[in-house]
Amino acid sequence: MGNKQTIFTSQQLDAYQDNPFRQRIAEVFSEDGEGNMTLDDFLDMFSVLSEMAPRDLKAYYAFKIYDFNNDDFICKSDLEKTLNKLTRNELTEDEVRMVCEKVIDEADLDNDGRLSLEDFQHMIVRAPDFLSTFHIRI
Repeated sequence: MGNKQTIFTSQQLDAYQDNPFRQRIAEVFSEDGEGNMTLDDFLDMFSVLSEMAPRDLKAYYAFKIYDFNNDDFICKSDLEKTLNKLTRNELTEDEVRMVCEKVIDEADLDNDGRLSLEDFQHMIVRAPDFLSTFHIRI
């Protein structure tokens, strides 16, 4: 018996370091909510981000990652932050506003102007590539 070492390729490390959500991911999975991860937090994160994790579990944590203000809804400001991170602030304010409005119009099932976890999960079901993109390969 011995320790099994995981060796990360430089491409895998670059992909993580280049992830615009890396700090937010650490915050969501850390017990203290500040990004200070224990070994258990780290293992939980890798479990959720594994290719074998169920869609509902992945959707729940994706929702938490995009809910920047931690109010259990994804509102317009959460969507703006998400979009700006994804595009690295390359869109104009009008483009960001237009995309955010379109997302809310299409995904907000109860028309309250924000996305609940249920709204988000319904949207994810219609996104076939979600499972293949919300993971870390090790």
